[in-house]
Amino acid sequence: MNLSSLKKKSSFDKLTKAIEGLGNQKSGGSDNRFWVPDVDKAGNGYAVVRFLDSPQVDGEDGMPWVQLFNHGFQGPGGWYIDNCLTSINQKCPVCEHNTSLWNSGIESNKDVVRKQKRKLTYIANVLVLKDPAKPSNEGKVFLFKFGKKIFDKIKEKIEPQFEDEKAINPFNFWEGANFKLKIRNVEGYRNYDKSEFDSVSALFDGDDAEIETAWKEAHSLKAFLSPSDFKPYDELKAKLNRVLGVGGVKPRTASVEDVEIDEEVNVPTTDSGDDDTLSYFSKLASE
Repeated sequence: MNLSSLKKKSSFDKLTKAIEGLGNQKSGGSDNRFWVPDVDKAGNGYAVVRFLDSPQVDGEDGMPWVQLFNHGFQGPGGWYIDNCLTSINQKCPVCEHNTSLWNSGIESNKDVVRKQKRKLTYIANVLVLKDPAKPSNEGKVFLFKFGKKIFDKIKEKIEPQFEDEKAINPFNFWEGANFKLKIRNVEGYRNYDKSEFDSVSALFDGDDAEIETAWKEAHSLKAFLSPSDFKPYDELKAKLNRVLGVGGVKPRTASVEDVEIDEEVNVPTTDSGDDDTLSYFSKLASE
């Protein structure tokens, strides 16, 4: 580019994009493929998205979402924040430990289990249709991380509770529905209770060419369940022993640096709903 070309360009455009980029940066090196809705000073926010069907890159057996379990708690030896191996149908040392505590029948042990139990996060692809806080996101495909409350609203559309409600597939490009995300601040937490699906409508008014473009832009979801992205059982067991100070492993105090590194694990931050009830541990105890 020469000076003449530079003169014709709007320097404000470049600066504006740079400032927006600063706003998107998160500590710990966040993944910019993820869309995180913004809220105002009062903790309220609004956006409209369309959940997308299983991405082309994942093949015919792909799903429109994946679910990830994780544990996040503090013990005498520091913090344990890591993905749970049950996400990929493998044994998890924390779940095993929690099962033994729950099976003891001691109420104080059950309180420990309540603190250490699995948390659940869902991940799906969304097309952002309306984002008043960041209009530059509109028309783009992102990954969206959400919790049980939002997923329950999806389930209610797929499996309605009442006979006068028609089942729909919210992920379908032609017969799905837009999702109006309504965020409120309730007792210091983001609350999504007022979020809802709109009436059934075809994405892009049924324009297959535009639909195909969005579909091909969707990110792989299978990748989040790759065994290589989960620490092996023995490593997690050693970490758990260190955090709990059991098994002859000397506990150590976690530093700020430890917590920041661990927080890069997929810990749910967008939904206050828990993953599963304590019946999970009762089921394990009975097996």
